[in-house]
This record gives sequence, C-alpha cells and structure tokens, in this order.
Amino acid sequence: MSRYKKIVLLKDTKEDKSTKRFYDLLLSKLREKELVDSIQVVRAADIGLYDKGVVFKIFPENIVYAHVKEEDIDSIIDKTLIKNKIIEDLVFKPQDKQLRIVLRNCGIVDPENIDDYICQDGYQAFKKVLLKKSQDYVIEEMKISGLRGRGGGGFPTWMKWSFAKGVSSDQKFVICNADEGDPGAYMDRSVLEGDPHSVLEGMMISGYAIGATKGFLYIRAEYPLAIKRIDIAIKQAREYGLLGENILGSGFNFDLEIRLGAGAFVCGEETALIASIEGKRGCPKPRPPYPSIKGLWDKPTVINNVETLANIPIILFKGGQWFSSIGTEKSKGTKVFALTGKVKNSGLVEVPMGTTLREIVFDIGGGVFEDKKIKAIQTGGPSGGVIPVDYFDTPVEYESLQKLGSIMGSGGMIVMDETDCMIDIAKFYLGFCVEESCGKCAPCRIGGTQLLGLLTKISEGKGELDDLRKLKVISLGMQKASLCGLGQTAANPVLSTIKFFNEEYLLHIKEKRCPAGKCSNLFSYTIIEEKCKRCGLCLRNCPVGAITGDKNQGYVIDQEKCIQCGRCFEVCRFLAIRR
Repeated sequence: MSRYKKIVLLKDTKEDKSTKRFYDLLLSKLREKELVDSIQVVRAADIGLYDKGVVFKIFPENIVYAHVKEEDIDSIIDKTLIKNKIIEDLVFKPQDKQLRIVLRNCGIVDPENIDDYICQDGYQAFKKVLLKKSQDYVIEEMKISGLRGRGGGGFPTWMKWSFAKGVSSDQKFVICNADEGDPGAYMDRSVLEGDPHSVLEGMMISGYAIGATKGFLYIRAEYPLAIKRIDIAIKQAREYGLLGENILGSGFNFDLEIRLGAGAFVCGEETALIASIEGKRGCPKPRPPYPSIKGLWDKPTVINNVETLANIPIILFKGGQWFSSIGTEKSKGTKVFALTGKVKNSGLVEVPMGTTLREIVFDIGGGVFEDKKIKAIQTGGPSGGVIPVDYFDTPVEYESLQKLGSIMGSGGMIVMDETDCMIDIAKFYLGFCVEESCGKCAPCRIGGTQLLGLLTKISEGKGELDDLRKLKVISLGMQKASLCGLGQTAANPVLSTIKFFNEEYLLHIKEKRCPAGKCSNLFSYTIIEEKCKRCGLCLRNCPVGAITGDKNQGYVIDQEKCIQCGRCFEVCRFLAIRR
C-alpha cells in the first residue's frame, strides 16, 4: 500500500498552463504543517476535466474541487486534507452525461495492488458465484443483463457462454481478446493498464460458468505496460488463492496465461486469434463451427474482449436487472469510446447506450476544434462508416448505427470537420485494410486493392463516372463473399461516403476539384500579388525551388516544378498564397 494517506492531483484545466506555482505553494504549506510525509502532491497531465480552472482531485475520497484559487489552499489543507471536511463552494458538480461502469476503477485503484481492487468490492462477485451459485445462475444473470459483446459484433454474451457450457469436453477455454488494432483506439489498453483485476475476475467468472480450466489473455506486444500489469495481477491472484487448483476450497480449478500478439489487425478476428495462440499463422477460418463449439485446439472456447469482461464482475455483483436498466431496449449498459479527431476534448468517454452522437461530440467533447464547421463522425474504425452531421441526433446503439451503414465496433470515434475530404478518408481506411489483409480469400485480397486503386484514381483527378458504379459493385461483392469480418466490412467507409457524400465524389470526378483542399493533385498554389509583402519566406521554404523572384520583382510559383506540398501556404503570414 502507498505510504501516503492522501494524494492530491493538480491540473490547470482551462489554459493548460504550468501549475508549478500552485504546486510549490501547496507543497510549502504542507511542509509548514509537517504533512509532506502523509500527503503526496502530483501535477497531472490530464485529469479528465476541461475548462474548469485549476482542479484538485483528492484521493482516496475522490473529492474534486474546481476553479481553485491560491487563496483557497489554506482552507483546503485545514478543512479537507486534515479534517476530511468537504468545502461545498469548491466542489465540482458534474453535469456531463458519462456513466463509468467499465472505467469505474481506472484512476481510483492502484492497478498493481490487488488489495486496492478488493477494497472496491473486487472479487466479491467471483466469490459469490463460486461458493453459492450454480453455472446456470451465472448464465441466466448474464441473459437478464442483456450484455452484448463490445468487440464489434454485438453478439449476446450469455449465448456464447451457454453454447460452450452445453458442449461435453474434457477441456474448455476462455480467451480475452486484447488485440486492439483500430487506428486511434485505446479503450482496452486503458482498462488493462488501469484496472487489470476486473478483466481477470471477468475471465474467472466466465471460466466457472462454462466449466473451463484454462484462460489466455491475447495482448498485442505493443502494450508493454498493460502486459506488465496483467502479469502482476495474475501473480497476485495466484498468491491470494483466486487462481490455481481448488480455488477458495470450491473444487474449481482455473488458471491464466498471457499470449503476445505481433500486431496483425486480422488477429482481432476470433478464428485468426485462435490460430495465433496455437502457434500457427493468424488466418481466419470459415464458420461454423463456431469457437464456442470447436475453438482452441478444437475444444469449446469462449472469446470476449476486454471491455466485455470488465463489465462482468459488476453485473454479477449488482445483478443483471440493474445492468439492464441502463441503456436502450436492445443495447444495454454503457459503451466506452476513444473520442479523437477534430474535437476540443479528446479522450476516453463512457456513456449509457442511447446517448446521441451530438451529446458525445458537443456536450462531452466540447465541440469542434478551432470552432470549424463539423462534417461527420467515423465510428467503428476501419470496419465502420462515416456518419454525416445531419444524423448526429442518432442514439448510439448497435441497430441504429448499422442502419446508417456503420457499426459500433470496439469504440473508435473520430470527429471530422470541413477540411476533411471524404475520398481521402475512405482511401485511408481502405489502405489500412489492404495492408492488414491476410490475403487468404480473393474477395478481400483483390477487391480491396481494386477499391483502393479506384479511390486513388479519383483523388488524382483521373476518375470517371463509371468508377462510382465499380466502387459499389466491388464493395457489395466483398461484403457477401469475404471469409471473415475484416473483408466483409472493409468497404463500409467507401459505401457510407458514397451514400452520404456523393456530391463530393462528383466534384472530384466532373470538376476535378477537392472542396476540402486535401487532394493535392486537384489544386495549385499561386501568389496573390496584391497581398504579397515580398518577404521571401515562401521562396526560402520551398523544398524544390519552384518559387522564383526577388523583393523588387515579386515572386511567382512555377507550376511545372511545384509538388503541391503546401509549405508556402503554411509559412505565409499574410495569406498571400491561394490554394
């Protein structure tokens, strides 16, 4: 346990200025009162609040004071740090729409200390079901909860467990899919690093429910801190008798091992992940049989991702009915998103299912960066789709996102503004899928490359109207004929951008114009003579010597030499470069 009785996190959330002055002042006053050995002060890089002035977060009570002034420090020390009294005038009263279930312990517990987790009711659910409840009870509670897999497909968790339990076998397995590969996504990494024991407890409960004796955590090797903390957590759980043989005297045997992934996106797919654990090349297999029936080494295997597993302990602790009261009719509980892109407050957000995209972007994310005009949002990573701003009042749930041609996915959410080109976006995601395709099936391997070629052709101003038809035909072919989810969904960004931004495609094809100014082959740079101050900065920064002239004659850009890198546009302080 920490030697400190209290920990104070300190952050200027408004102007992001250094809090060294606050830090030094607080520290000097703690020294005067001989409290430095019992109270630790930490200047935090991110405290999860924005635009609330200087914020103090005090643990273990989790008291949050906002808009703190220097003159408040004495009062905070005397009343809160010494006498444990709350100063109501300073207390931050959250009005945001987040609800932390999956992230409930992140930032609260010491992830390398099992006792901290136990103090937060950790392992109580596992103990309860192991000693007092049957396997059928556990599965029934999961059914009542309505929890669906958070890895992308949204398959009911209880159903997977029920299938695996129903198969007679001498060995069954539980796998945690921690092979998080979506660009910009870090939900699983944050849970593994911040609350590893909740994932382990979820696996233990799953193992008990289906009768498994062995579990594997498949974690990508690029997450060294997550691997380290899971390893520590497993050792601590063994020391406490929560893993191994005859756990808590119940006769139940269960243990866990870590397997490292090499970073292949396709290994997020269940059958490819199983092949990787077996020591084979990570390639998907046709289904059925599904892993719940015939999985790892042909034994019944349940695979859940990190977020799904982190939900399980609290569901069994508070009851399935409690969990099902949160969310919508068909999508229960909360969902964690990695909110990134052109948004003011990027980061992890956890919201009840049914929260609208507009609430996430504006009420939680603070709106669009630099107050530019918002254009769309991408959900579901490379397998998802682009949703235009006109649909931002759509509630976040599995079915509503699918209707718009996107998916929930694992939780990537990227905000785009008016400077983002939809052809460029589709090209980026498709390029990612082409790069990550295992190449086993022709629809994905060949179709993806053809789509990427057509998009490149359009972005270079060489597109034809018939290319739009070809894009749709190939995309639909990939959806129907690809072997696994990666190929079946790889064309989603193409189809959704054609559906909602068809006019932008037509501008690229007919007028050879990119309205967002992203496709470099579709615009040229020229100097606006009346605005030019003849400072020569553009000439000095041009990497290919395409700008000539002097202070007397003025400057011109040689279009033959220009490579459209945009450097002159970036460095001009007088807005004298036209694009």
